[in-house]
Amino acid sequence: MSDFDYDLFVIGGGSGGVRAARVAAGEYGAKVGLAEEDRYGGTCVIRGCVPKKLMVFASGYGDAMQDARDYGWDVKDGTFDWHNFGGKMRAELDRLEGVYRNLLDGSGVEKFDARATLKDAHTVTLSTGEEKTAKHILIATGGRPVRLNVPNAELGIVSDDIFHMDELPRSMLIIGGGYIACEFACILHGLGVDVTLYYRGAQILNGFDDEARGLVADQMRARGIEMHSGASVLEMEEREGGVFVKSSTGQEKIFEKVFWGTGRRPNSDEMGLEALGIGMARNGAIEVNEYSQTAVPSVYAIGDVTDRVNLTPVAIREGMAFVKTVFGGEPTPVDHELIASAVFTQPEMGTVGLSEEEAAAQEPIEVYSTSFKPMQTAFAGRDDRVMMKLVVSQATRVVLGCHIVAPNAGEMIQLAGIAIKMGATKEQFDQTCAVHPTMSEELVTMRNPVRTS
Repeated sequence: MSDFDYDLFVIGGGSGGVRAARVAAGEYGAKVGLAEEDRYGGTCVIRGCVPKKLMVFASGYGDAMQDARDYGWDVKDGTFDWHNFGGKMRAELDRLEGVYRNLLDGSGVEKFDARATLKDAHTVTLSTGEEKTAKHILIATGGRPVRLNVPNAELGIVSDDIFHMDELPRSMLIIGGGYIACEFACILHGLGVDVTLYYRGAQILNGFDDEARGLVADQMRARGIEMHSGASVLEMEEREGGVFVKSSTGQEKIFEKVFWGTGRRPNSDEMGLEALGIGMARNGAIEVNEYSQTAVPSVYAIGDVTDRVNLTPVAIREGMAFVKTVFGGEPTPVDHELIASAVFTQPEMGTVGLSEEEAAAQEPIEVYSTSFKPMQTAFAGRDDRVMMKLVVSQATRVVLGCHIVAPNAGEMIQLAGIAIKMGATKEQFDQTCAVHPTMSEELVTMRNPVRTS
């Protein structure tokens, strides 16, 4: 008879926590409890990837009407109905939350709709007043969007709020230059909102390949998004017609809505972690080793709350590695190398491996890159451009990075990521026959480097 109520207690019902809980229970026979204080599915399903991608799809139909006419179809422009779309979107999120709940039920996981904190290394306290003990505790509480420390910052919404707006605003200021800010700038512009983007840096999408993010910025401006670099918010004030904003670059304007796209923070506050001796970074991230174990041996953490690689598939893999390590007897470190990802701007950007700048700082490289007008939009008379890029080691010929800016770049980078994860060389790309006519064929037809460094 176990001395604990559970073999595992999971705090957080997002993708990583749910996967770990149901696999530990369903495949390894562990007795598992899970507490979630909000909705099951977490950031990705409820207030992130899924509803955002549905909005990406919706925002693309405006251009499609004109493209259809250029391809000979007799179609008329329509108007976007936010109420119709929003209702269907929220119904889909409800359905997905039900799927997550059913997966836990089907695996025999006991659910608690409550906030959980740690009392000691083996005890969690629920907001219902109950206490539960467990041999192992897994923290998978994710993260949350943050506003900058500006007076009246609460006048601006955050990404969690976008999906619950009663109406689409006529104008919106988006503050930030990261992927969340840029994605929503493109989405809302595509839905007919007059979008302005303020960002503090010299360029958007800091940390991504310079050439790739430069093309994304150029295309965003060409679509009509007003972008201001080096711009910080100095003042915010509620006024008739919306929110008055004064920037460090001298702009003063009233926007119907202001949206903070200025980053996220791990959900680790007031959980009793530091009192137990669990290491915490300055931003609240839980410090863990390669097996997702904290300084308290019985307590583990995965996903965005650890601020390692904040992507849903990564959290799921971390959850699986945890289960194999703790319940499968197979110590499994988490592999965070060569993870493909996409930024769902318009056009999209897909990336895997090192940027040109990162690779050049590490070793001598060759860069193969091409930018061109794709057939589909060129025929329709649009000036859209795409980019295909490979960063190659001079010494080993291994492809160190691949960067794509194009419609459906996320779909393409998933496949390129397989080859790059396998360590493919530039010559192996060259040996691959092209699929013609496609945009992605350029990845296997670029023969001469455009530069070396």
